[in-house]
Amino acid sequence: MSELCDLTAAEMAALVRGREVSAVELTEAHLRRVEQVNGAVNAIVTLVAERALADAAAADAELAAGRPRGPLHGLPVAHKDLTDTAGIRTTYGSRLFAEHVPAHDAPVVRKLRAAGAITLGKTNTPEFGTGSHTVNEVFGATRNPYDLTKSAGGSSGGAAAALATGMVALADGSDMGGSLRNPASFCNVAGLRPTPGRVAAPSAVAAWYTLGVAGPMARTAGDLALMMSVISGYDPAVPLTVTDDGSAFARPLDPDVTGLRVAWSADLGGLPVDPATAAVTGTAPAVFEKLGARVEPVELDLSAAEDAFRIYRAWYYALSYGELPQEELGENVRWNVARGREVTAADLARAERLRSGLFARMSAFWDEYDVLIAPVSQVPPFPVEQPYVTEVAGRVMPDYLAWMRSAYWISVLHAPAASVPCGFTPGGLPVGVQIVGRPYADLEVLRVAAAFERATGHAARRPPVLDAPVPGGPGGADGVSG
Repeated sequence: MSELCDLTAAEMAALVRGREVSAVELTEAHLRRVEQVNGAVNAIVTLVAERALADAAAADAELAAGRPRGPLHGLPVAHKDLTDTAGIRTTYGSRLFAEHVPAHDAPVVRKLRAAGAITLGKTNTPEFGTGSHTVNEVFGATRNPYDLTKSAGGSSGGAAAALATGMVALADGSDMGGSLRNPASFCNVAGLRPTPGRVAAPSAVAAWYTLGVAGPMARTAGDLALMMSVISGYDPAVPLTVTDDGSAFARPLDPDVTGLRVAWSADLGGLPVDPATAAVTGTAPAVFEKLGARVEPVELDLSAAEDAFRIYRAWYYALSYGELPQEELGENVRWNVARGREVTAADLARAERLRSGLFARMSAFWDEYDVLIAPVSQVPPFPVEQPYVTEVAGRVMPDYLAWMRSAYWISVLHAPAASVPCGFTPGGLPVGVQIVGRPYADLEVLRVAAAFERATGHAARRPPVLDAPVPGGPGGADGVSG
């Protein structure tokens, strides 16, 4: 039954609907996989096994009575530890909230459960999702399943590692500066940063903030679309959500990209890229050309995104976490809050001017091209003990944010962006390619991602940790309260 864990989410859902496999059997298979490999990677940090089995039994009873909940009926999923889950410990990766148990589900959790998904637990994240390396003082570091000495990326690193090892069928995450895309690239899975507003992401203090989004992670582009069919759509409690539902994502993705206008940027306008990463992502244009797309190298100037992103991010951190006791927070969060307290009205005006000008220039760009392809991350997975990347291709990074520019410059564009597996370095480390579309063209991005995925087959390469499982590990007990 363990092979069930390596099927796509769509395949698992079909087996459950056809009553070839029960929800309980599927949940038990995933719980066995958690027991086998979570001790090695530390991806799931709160496990609710008893609750999951009870929910799975209820799902089987509903199906037997002819009342399937939805397209995810019986599928085991996990939620990022930034995402509120009613009755399940949610720490935000912070010592301040180490025993916090929310009273309500976040919208994405509510929608997943309404569609029949079974919650297995919570996935690891850095404190408040700060940074593209998943480590915190509550649970420690998540390790890369392709090389346990390396980072799984972040901030949705626990989700990516859990998916790569088959501990869950689907996982949710969030992305401000690359947190859905970077870990997907590092762990050879797929992640979509949706257009802001596609997926409800509530905030009590920054409801109109659009740099941070919630979104899906999966092992295939088709599974991303399946999850988007459930989690996207209007939410009256979130002011900027789109009015349409997710039904368009439920249809099969058309893999024909003949005539697609593809812009290729090897470095997004002069960013340093590690040679090993560049060698892998440099294979992507030929794949699209072979598929019949028209690929054209482009020179981009996205430098206006630098100050715009940093100003908005700093302002958000001061607004969201400035009232917390700073001495109890980790260094990265404190640094962001301190930068935010320095932001002036003139800074915010400059950020808005820069972002608006960039959006206008990119509007003209989208008249010429359907998608932009580029590296997701500027480096391959780095040592897990290393706090962040300090140098890229011989250029020193001034702070812990700078190595993520290839992802966070894209965040400023108000555009959907997917990471899909592109290949491996000579040392066997995964590298993803970033597929960016015009605003609200999320479905087109997933369609293109599916075509690339089908042509390359890189997503089928399973991580070595599955060949040498380590029993036990964090998250072994039910973290349930209330």
